Amino acid sequence: MEKLSATVWDWFATGQWLVPAGKLAVAAVIVATGFIAARLVSGGLSRWRGRARGGRPIIYIVEKLSGYGLVVAGFFVALSTLGIDLTSLAVFAGALGVGVGLGLQGIVREFVSGLVLIFDPHVHVGDFIELENGVRGVIVEVGPRASRLRTNDGLNVVIPNSKLIESQVINWTLKGGTRRIHVPFSVAYGVDKALVRDVVIQAARATPFTLPETEDRKTQVWLIGFGDSALNFELVVWPTFAR
Repeated sequence: MEKLSATVWDWFATGQWLVPAGKLAVAAVIVATGFIAARLVSGGLSRWRGRARGGRPIIYIVEKLSGYGLVVAGFFVALSTLGIDLTSLAVFAGALGVGVGLGLQGIVREFVSGLVLIFDPHVHVGDFIELENGVRGVIVEVGPRASRLRTNDGLNVVIPNSKLIESQVINWTLKGGTRRIHVPFSVAYGVDKALVRDVVIQAARATPFTLPETEDRKTQVWLIGFGDSALNFELVVWPTFAR
């Protein structure tokens, strides 16, 4: 015990501990720099994406890959600074594979699903989608574990990435400039149904968000049912849409 204490004291007294401590400090600075650089680059690209009129999905791909790449590069440079042989990480990778097989499948699954979503041509950040449970909103972010959907009410819905890949998703803004919408309304019994139709269509046409009519896209009013105290109608209209 005395010999061990003397050895430890000599190690501190001679300053030998300064070398590994200095390397550790440099490695910590490198990792922190990687995270800061990733945050700055991602933030800059995010602002550029918000101002861009086109190519937003491509900018988002670059934004995410740049952020991930800078963080990973920081870790590898830090390990090299500590004098760790990167080829020896093969053993660690094997152990990590065992860990993944035992309990990290879910995390890896969501991360890989996120990468797939970033490159998926059918679902992009900025698209307005509808999930199987009826939730609708705009995809505002695809993260490493989950995606964030913002509804028309301003609510943020967090969805596991795998759900967007495995479940049915209606993409309202995938192709084309508009989608037909149905606006339900009711009127009391005894009114002139033809007058209701004419008035509602006239009001819809006067709205600047209604597209000019063509043979394929017409503004219509449908009588869809008879309620307990009112007639149920639907206004079928094609609104303008701007990405």
